[in-house]
Amino acid sequence: MSRAWDETVARRIEEATALYPRRPSALLPALRIVQETFGCVSAESELRIAELLDIPAVRVHEAVTFYSLLSRRPLGRHRIQVCANLSCALRGGGRVLDHLRRRLNLEPGRTSADGLFTLETVECLGHCDESPCLILDGRLHGSLTEDKIEAILASLEKER
Repeated sequence: MSRAWDETVARRIEEATALYPRRPSALLPALRIVQETFGCVSAESELRIAELLDIPAVRVHEAVTFYSLLSRRPLGRHRIQVCANLSCALRGGGRVLDHLRRRLNLEPGRTSADGLFTLETVECLGHCDESPCLILDGRLHGSLTEDKIEAILASLEKER
């Protein structure tokens, strides 16, 4: 983890549990707090959340591995999630992924050596009407072409 687990994180999770009638109901907010704080949800964090919420550790692990917005490993500064579902695949999702692979010199599931990009595939982003699509840093980009991808990457390069 990039920062040590401290009382601030535990306090924020406790505050979140107060909003729910039962402690286990605060699982997703607790995971979000940890993800935002550390950049990922480590095995250690899974155990601490389980203790704080008084739930089995396997329940925490199931949630972490189910939701694509959570990650078990540190991510790059920019997280790119490409939809790999059938609707996107039929409308060029494979070309989108191949273009990103070549352009970033990065395989899915990896983070670039400079820590700038993490490229991932996800099962479905729920925007089949805008396929092929991806999510970059939480923002949906749909109806993608190579030109649109280049424009998106160019806007990131301007930020540097």
